[in-house]
Amino acid sequence: MIIEWTSTDPDYGLSIFTKDYYLHILYSTYRATVAFFLALILGVPLGIMMGWRANFNAYAGALLDFLRPIPPLAWVPIAILILPGDEPAVIFVTFLVAFFATTLNTLLGVRSIDPDFFRAAECLGATDQDILRDIIIPGALPTIFTGLQIAMGAAWFSLVAGEMIAAQYGLGFMILESYNLVQYPTIIIMMATLGIVGYASSALIRVAGKRMIRWREQATGMGQEAET
Repeated sequence: MIIEWTSTDPDYGLSIFTKDYYLHILYSTYRATVAFFLALILGVPLGIMMGWRANFNAYAGALLDFLRPIPPLAWVPIAILILPGDEPAVIFVTFLVAFFATTLNTLLGVRSIDPDFFRAAECLGATDQDILRDIIIPGALPTIFTGLQIAMGAAWFSLVAGEMIAAQYGLGFMILESYNLVQYPTIIIMMATLGIVGYASSALIRVAGKRMIRWREQATGMGQEAET
């Protein structure tokens, strides 16, 4: 496998020296990134509202509990029929898994905040905007970034399955195509590539999370209190 992966003239047409290898990586990375940011944009605000407002959680939580057990691949046929083309269908299926992980971890982060902080803020006349900026976001941020790491890993997991069914390019597509063509070294190469790219994307989120949390601690004075 290593020989095939690093060959300038691979027997099965894919190696680190071939253009198609990076084309498949590019397609998969694009889909996973779009799905992840859609989950971030929609899942974090939804999770905050569910954790903050009990009335909102009563309705949104019931809908989420109804949709979450449905396997992502079950959405593929409907997504292909409703959405224009295969590309949006694959991104949608990938988005679903990342969205649930992001929303639920954000919800958990908000609920983990001590209720005394909310009562103290209200007694001091804090507005909803103040509570959101100074209590909810700093308090839930570590759990949110943990959820984002899980969401990115889940996105890659779901993406590969979606690409096997409804895509013409991508790492998942190549795994299935190599299986059909009995090209087992290519399967291992694509799996190893998935591991590398997935690890790199999760590492980027982890680094961003550490910097963001450090910034919030300095901005709120929490870091100085910990040092003293």
